[in-house]
Parts: sequence; structure tokens; C-alpha cells
Amino acid sequence: MLLLDCVGKHNLADQFNCQLHVNHRPRHCPLYPLSPCSSMAKGKKGKKSTGKTITLKMAQNYMGLTLDGKRRLDLSFKEFATVPKCIQKLWEIDELDLSRNLIRKIPDFIDKFINMSVLDLHSNYLEALPVTIVHLQNLLVLNLCNNRLTSVPSELGLLKKLHTLNLGLNLLEDLPSSIGALKELRHIGLSDNRFTRIPPCLSRMNKLEKVNLDRNPILTELTPSHGLIMTTERLYLVTESCLCDTCLNMCQTERRKMDDVVKSKIT
Repeated sequence: MLLLDCVGKHNLADQFNCQLHVNHRPRHCPLYPLSPCSSMAKGKKGKKSTGKTITLKMAQNYMGLTLDGKRRLDLSFKEFATVPKCIQKLWEIDELDLSRNLIRKIPDFIDKFINMSVLDLHSNYLEALPVTIVHLQNLLVLNLCNNRLTSVPSELGLLKKLHTLNLGLNLLEDLPSSIGALKELRHIGLSDNRFTRIPPCLSRMNKLEKVNLDRNPILTELTPSHGLIMTTERLYLVTESCLCDTCLNMCQTERRKMDDVVKSKIT
């Protein structure tokens, strides 16, 4: 796996194609395309909203089928602050979209949705995740982008089938080592956080194809005289197969130069 500085080269963020969108922050979320900002932008302060009430009948009206026949409940843009308890009765759904609301807490009953493969919680006000999320063992896609997370539970590493995880636009400084146990993970979005180093757990993910670390204060060691500098350039981890021959040769050359520098310091 290679670390690629994408400024002025191939922008791998353009290769992230997904149906999920970020709407209510003016900043760009590289893993998912940006649509126009809504009036519920986080930067605005005001009276704390209790949100709208969603009944079971209303929720049922928001049910639908995806093109591949999955049962999807779309409760995005409903302006509620609390996840409606009534949706527990719809536990057989395959996909749940709770994005772009006012949610501050995910209830423990989320573990009842054992069939769920896609959970979209982006653009809310989440500060923590319940450990009961570990029971969602069929989860393939988890979008937590654009919240207020300062950490994620170590239990997240037990979601063995997860292949896409978006944690961009949060307040994360590190990831628990257990995340490295996500052996099926292909894509992880970590942009716009507070990482000062590349999380070590990423090196244990053999199937990982793309890591977006765009706009993090990554500290890069230069020489003893220069100390550390902070860079916010676009950084991605990619497998060699994702690169063209020219870029691959360039990266391999730079890697050999780095290895030579390290060896010279050791000797």
C-alpha cells in the first residue's frame, strides 16, 4: 500500500462514487459529492430544536425499494432531534437513511435492525456512538460524516462485513486499534478531522483500496534542523493497482529514496 500526495496529480477523491450526499456544511466532503448547503448549517446558533414528530404511519410512507430490491427507509431532511421509537417496528429494513437531521444521540434500539446493510447518519450532531452498533453484523456501509465525533467505540472493529466507512468532517484525533480488524474494509474517509499522523491500524487492512486523509494537520518529519512541519495537502493511501504506470514508478522511486535516507541514518 502506498501513501500518495495527490496535489497536482490524480485526484482519487473523484473516484469515490456513492449515492450518499453531504448537504449542510459549506466544506467539501471528499468521499461523497457535495450538494448545495441547506438552511440547517451547523455554524448557525439558535434555540435548541425539539424537532418534528414522526409516526409509524408516516415512517411507512417513507419506505421504498432500491433498484436491487432492498427495503429502504428514508428519513433524511425530517428535522427531528430524536430517532423515532416507532421505527423499531420496521426492523426488517435493509437500508436506513437518518441523514441531515438534528440527531444528537443514536438510541440503543438501533441493534434491532439486524438485517441492515446500509446506515447513513451523516450531517447530524452526533458526539458519540452506542456500543450496541456492534450487533449490526450485516452492515456494509456506515456513513458518519459531518458530525461532532471525538472518538468512535472500539466495538466498531467487530463489524466484520463493513466495506465502506466514512468518518470525515468530525473531530477525531485517532482511531482505536480494533479498527484494524475490519478485514473487508475497502474505503475509509477520514478527511477534515484532527489527525496528526496516519492511524497505524490502517496498515493491517489487507483489502483497503482508498483512504482519504484530505485536510488533516498531518505532521511530517523532515530533518533534525527542520523538525516537524504541518501539512494539510491531500493524502491518500492506495493500492498499487489503483495507479497508472507513471505514478507507480514515481512513488516507488520516492519510496526507495526514503529507504536510502533511513538506511544512511542507521549506518
